[in-house]
Parts: sequence; structure tokens; C-alpha cells
Amino acid sequence: MTYCIGMRLNQGLVFMSDTRTSAGVDNFAVAKKMFTWNVPGERAITIMTAGNLATTQSLISLLEERSKSPEDRNPSILAADTMFQIARLVGATLKEVIADSAPSGQTASDKFGASVIVGGQIHGGQPAIFMIYPAGNFIEVTEDTPFFQIGETKYGKPILIRAYDPAMSFEDAVKLLLVSFDSTVKSNLSVGMPFDLQIYESGSLDSSRVSRIEEDDPVYHAISSGWGAALRDAFTKLPSYRV
Repeated sequence: MTYCIGMRLNQGLVFMSDTRTSAGVDNFAVAKKMFTWNVPGERAITIMTAGNLATTQSLISLLEERSKSPEDRNPSILAADTMFQIARLVGATLKEVIADSAPSGQTASDKFGASVIVGGQIHGGQPAIFMIYPAGNFIEVTEDTPFFQIGETKYGKPILIRAYDPAMSFEDAVKLLLVSFDSTVKSNLSVGMPFDLQIYESGSLDSSRVSRIEEDDPVYHAISSGWGAALRDAFTKLPSYRV
């Protein structure tokens, strides 16, 4: 399983993904799920993947291979004119990979399913985030839906809904995402550290602000323990229900 979040703020975009893959409760491994393409001053693109590992690795490899010489290998995410066109391209490529992996029909294709978050900015356009489904179709973030989750989404969603504010700083957004990820890690063994983080500032056209949050990160542990203590304190202050 996987957990990835792409969030839009007034000042830019924030992406976070876990790195755990599993093939049973006794077979865990670390695999990167966040990938970036950057042409400084021209475009910054980030993709996060969830689902069948063979499918997602094939998708990224194919996108990467087609971006090596975009003038000869169109379509390429380095040649598309808008983020919308990039979303269409990634969706079509994902659909192509799934169809090639499971030619026997939709039932077989389900075993090779994957979902994708793609976001970024191209010069002349606005920052955008899209969520792409296995069928190749997609939706875009809006004011009403300012973030997307893929993978194991249910445990970390309540805090996002309650605390998200488009005007929040990058620092507060990362804190919010860490609480969401911490809730998920504590509820599902198939999601785990380290976490990959990217911060994208609107207009910078630079996706180089990428870091990895390791298991021994002191700030993460302070947030995790502090959030648990705050919840217990809030619970004790709630009125009791007479029965």
C-alpha cells in the first residue's frame, strides 16, 4: 500500500509520499514514489504513484524514456504546453501500461491498477495538481477540493479536512501533512517511513526543494508525540455522556 498527498496553497504546492512497499506482513521494502522533472525557468513537474509496483515503475520509466529526446519522441512531458496536457499524457500512458500488462481484459487489468498525482507549473500557466485514475481520466484540484490523496487515504483525511487553510505557511502545511501521515502509519502497517517531501513555490519553476524525512527525525517525533498528547488532553476535556 501507499500514502501520497498533493496539496495546493496560496503560495504554492506541497507533495508528500511514503516509501514502503509490501508483499505480505513479513516482506517490506523501500521504494521511491515521488518523481520530478525540472527545466529551470520553464517547467517543474512532480508525479507520485500508488498501486501495482510493476505498473507504476513502468509508467515512470516510459515517461522518463520519452523525455530524454522530446524533439524525437513526442509526446513528452517536457514538450507539453500546459499542465492539463501533461495530465492527459500521463493518463494516456498509464492506460497504455495497464493495457499492455493485462491484455486479457478488465478483470485482469484491475490487478495491475494504479493511480497517480501529477502537479507543477509551466511558464505562463498557474500551478495545478491532478489526480489520474487507472482508466486514464483525471480531475483537478479546486477551491472546494484543494488536495488529493492516493493509496491508504482514510486514516489521514480527517485532520486534513479540519485543519487545512489555503493561507497557511509551507511550514504549517508540512506539519499538517506529518500529522496525517503519522495517523496513517499508526493505523496501517503497509504505510511507512521514510517520507519524501517536496515544496514548490508558485512562479519559481524550480522543483529542487525535495527532502527525505527519516525515522529518527526529531521534529517528526516531536509532532507525533505532541499530537497524541494533545488528542488525549482534548478527549479528557470533552463533556461526559450520561448513560
